[in-house]
Amino acid sequence: MTQKGILRLAVITVSIAAALRIAHFLTSGIPDYALLVTSWLALELVLLAVIDRVTSFKTNAILVFVLFTLSLGLHMVHSYATPIPDLVLAGSRWVTLGAIGSLAFKKNSITAWIIASMFIGCEVGYVFPTIAINLDVLSSIFLRLIKTIIAPLIFSTLVVGIAAHSNLKQVGRMGWKAILYFEVVTTIALFIGLAAINLTRAGEGAEMKPQQAQIERAEKLKAQEKSKDQHHVILDIFPENIAKAVAENYVLQVVVFSVLFGIGLAKVTDDAKKKPMLNFAESLSEIMFKFTDMVMYVAPFAVGGALAFSVATFGFGMLKNLFMLVGTLYMALIAFILLVLVPIGLIIKLPFRKFIRAISEPVSIAFATSTSEAALPSAMENLGKFGVPRKIISFVLPTGYSFNLDGSTLYLSLASVFIAQATGVDLTFGQQVYMVFILMLTSKGVAGVRGASFLILVSTLDTMGLDSQKATAILAVDAIMDMGRTTVNVIGNCLATVVVAKWEGEYSATAGDGTFD
Repeated sequence: MTQKGILRLAVITVSIAAALRIAHFLTSGIPDYALLVTSWLALELVLLAVIDRVTSFKTNAILVFVLFTLSLGLHMVHSYATPIPDLVLAGSRWVTLGAIGSLAFKKNSITAWIIASMFIGCEVGYVFPTIAINLDVLSSIFLRLIKTIIAPLIFSTLVVGIAAHSNLKQVGRMGWKAILYFEVVTTIALFIGLAAINLTRAGEGAEMKPQQAQIERAEKLKAQEKSKDQHHVILDIFPENIAKAVAENYVLQVVVFSVLFGIGLAKVTDDAKKKPMLNFAESLSEIMFKFTDMVMYVAPFAVGGALAFSVATFGFGMLKNLFMLVGTLYMALIAFILLVLVPIGLIIKLPFRKFIRAISEPVSIAFATSTSEAALPSAMENLGKFGVPRKIISFVLPTGYSFNLDGSTLYLSLASVFIAQATGVDLTFGQQVYMVFILMLTSKGVAGVRGASFLILVSTLDTMGLDSQKATAILAVDAIMDMGRTTVNVIGNCLATVVVAKWEGEYSATAGDGTFD
């Protein structure tokens, strides 16, 4: 949008806000929330127009950093030192949001708007909680659209990748290489989680009194799990009905069906019968990537709505009681990225800048929505642009969603020991290693199960003879922890896909177009 466009939008919004104020003054019939929202929006757009008018992109970026730091500092002083008037605090946030919005307009990319929507969503959830509590519908719409993409996208790209090249031996090679990589990296993640929690001892003295809301949510998740067939790690890989696998979003089962279908099509020798199906799969693949491009325009609204809902529901105070647990998890996740993923990237000579540009959009979606599958279509498209062949992307990336959940496995080992510390149980090193082997088995193939991390945590605690009821209190901060572990899940799977492509000798830095939103 041009400067004139932003200015026109600001003038229109101010006019609407003024008209509503006049109407309310004359009739007293305009709801208060309508007056608040339009006034807030008008002020934000005026600030955005002013900042956009007087700054360049580079200056705007520096301004955002300065304003954000200043606003954060004011809120820290208000919380821990001297009270500051609410108007000053609100003003600092609104001016910062105006600068962020201006930066997003200048950058003019979906990723920039997703990041801007994170901040806007937090502010809306904080200032207008009664409205924000209903904005979860935006993220639900986005997730539904994403789920319609996943199965046909995986099916079409895998079938084309296998049948078009008819290299069936490569499928087997990719399979064992991917599984070997997944097992090694997730095992390291489990031990990093153990090291982090043993280092900080965050569970000692932690207040573990679950509120009624957490108790009700835990009971709901347990009841939901009992109502389903018992989870079986091996059996759940294979589909009994492809329509059921698609409807219930069992990604790994869709992968297995697509691989077998592709192998079957590759074995057909009559081109008159093979070519039509192959052409259909190629057309479907291209259409689904165009479909993904359209759906991604909804992403900023979904991200803003998801964070507004989270802030309105849980508030920022949810971090206070279990701050050490959240802090330990995020430090462990950062350590895992720096000590494991970055060295892997160096070993395979990964072009880090290009890789970061490629994954920035799917990672920001994963962080804001706390859902790995929401980032899958975007990750598949961007890795193709990065230079990874689609046949490798469509096989490795979805499989990693079941077998390579680095962030989730790290969290599970960390949270299990945290509960033990909180209950006064000092686990020996041998007991902790035994727990790691339990988690290596139970954490596989459950990416599509709602509340899976909590359910695995409870079952592991029961196996170890610990009080699983204490895990209920963790649900109070599960939303903020889920953002971090989901982000690492997506980063780890994107890197794994590049590793397998390099291992197969099929990565080409010049194959993709290298342009990312």
